[in-house]
Amino acid sequence: MSYGKDGVAMAITPDEKKAELNIKTLTWGKLTWINIERPTEKETKYLAEHYPFHPLDLDDVLSRQQRPKIDQYEDYLFLVLHFPIFNKELRVTTSSQLSVFIGKNYLITLHSGELKPLVKLFRECQIKDEFCQQHFGSGSGFLLYRIVDRLVDYSIPITNKMMFNVEEVEDEIFSSQKKDTVREISMLRRDVISFRRIVWPMRAVIGGLEPRVRRFSDRDMSVYFGDVIDHMDKIWDALDEYKEIIEGLSSTYDSLSSHRTNEVIRLLTVIAIVLLPITVVASIYGMNITLPFQDSDFAFIFVVIMMAAIIGGILFILRRLRVI
Repeated sequence: MSYGKDGVAMAITPDEKKAELNIKTLTWGKLTWINIERPTEKETKYLAEHYPFHPLDLDDVLSRQQRPKIDQYEDYLFLVLHFPIFNKELRVTTSSQLSVFIGKNYLITLHSGELKPLVKLFRECQIKDEFCQQHFGSGSGFLLYRIVDRLVDYSIPITNKMMFNVEEVEDEIFSSQKKDTVREISMLRRDVISFRRIVWPMRAVIGGLEPRVRRFSDRDMSVYFGDVIDHMDKIWDALDEYKEIIEGLSSTYDSLSSHRTNEVIRLLTVIAIVLLPITVVASIYGMNITLPFQDSDFAFIFVVIMMAAIIGGILFILRRLRVI
């Protein structure tokens, strides 16, 4: 209820109430697509008033910790899906949640606005009638397939970028010795683990989606969702490959680092072995006692020759032992 300038009560129509909320609606034929970005309790309250949704499902919409799942009811399905997005600041792949209510004549998507393919698809359908005809013409089940397919395909360039980063680290390991190579390997490993954590539960949800969505489309959806599952398997196989490559690169880097450390230690050991005897000779002849040739004019030359002979003997022995 609202009041005019003269204080007279005025009823708020449903369209005016919807305009106050962050709800965008697109209708083509008998099918309505409602897109809600950054949902709050106001939007979920509106859905509770106009649709027969379970209160627990509406609570799950506002939760960011939900696992991917499918809740099946008599008149609708409730889906929670997670899709990867790359955080440039943290340099790690994180998940963005998409909640979906799908019924016979409606499809409701709720998300944070980070899923660019979904936002772009909704705008394209708003602008171009041919997009509406392509996506809306076969029911809400086919529209859901279009959305999921776009979001899954959006994940493939992220995996390609990850492979590019792996190749860069591989080149760094064998071409140069940067101090932050270990950090780069660790960040890649964290990225792969995070991506795998997103994709693993999604494979089961998307794999079981087609039989339950079948009643909301007039097409045979098995071929379409089968193609989506193939893409998910391709992404998972790529992540498995990247995981093995990173583990191999980590082991290789550790081996190279150990080898370089051993080489440095060996060099320092040889230097210490060579310097120790001549240090002893220098220390002895530096003592304030009577020593052979100490009073001779050739004492310095004698000491130098003695040191050189000791060094030559040590180097000869080390060479025979193949230490150097």
